[in-house]
Amino acid sequence: MTYKCKCCGKIHDALPDLGFDRPTYAASVPDGEFTSRVQLDQDLCVLDEEHYFIRGILLIPVHGYEQDFGLGVWVSQKKENFERYVDNFDTADIGPFFGWLSNEFMYGDQSTLSLKTMAHFQGEGLRPLILLEESDHPLSIAQRKGISLDEAWTFVHQHLN
Repeated sequence: MTYKCKCCGKIHDALPDLGFDRPTYAASVPDGEFTSRVQLDQDLCVLDEEHYFIRGILLIPVHGYEQDFGLGVWVSQKKENFERYVDNFDTADIGPFFGWLSNEFMYGDQSTLSLKTMAHFQGEGLRPLILLEESDHPLSIAQRKGISLDEAWTFVHQHLN
């Protein structure tokens, strides 16, 4: 489905998913300390051997569009839940586990850092689905009720620049 973007005026073929390569807390570690304090791969992060994070997908329905808009985000986990996930990576038979959204970005006019989440494990090598706790935060409302394609593209343009 092609779309003429109201933000940039260009024709786009598909809405891209966006993702964060690390939790905000790990991104704040100084370069000279990073390798000694942070263990990081594409799906897991441990900071200072006491803060545990997993990467998941937060999906936002897009009205009139065949796919959800995906955000690759990090959520905190208790050590026990983190270890259980590591030991059972390819199963959906664990969780869901509570966590705090650990990427800070603006959605609407509000920061997303530390929103309450639940990580729902899918198994089969798929990242967990991240569901926000129902609240009046604009991102929580968007996840429950969906957004327009214009809103999705506006968000993409704001966060790619």
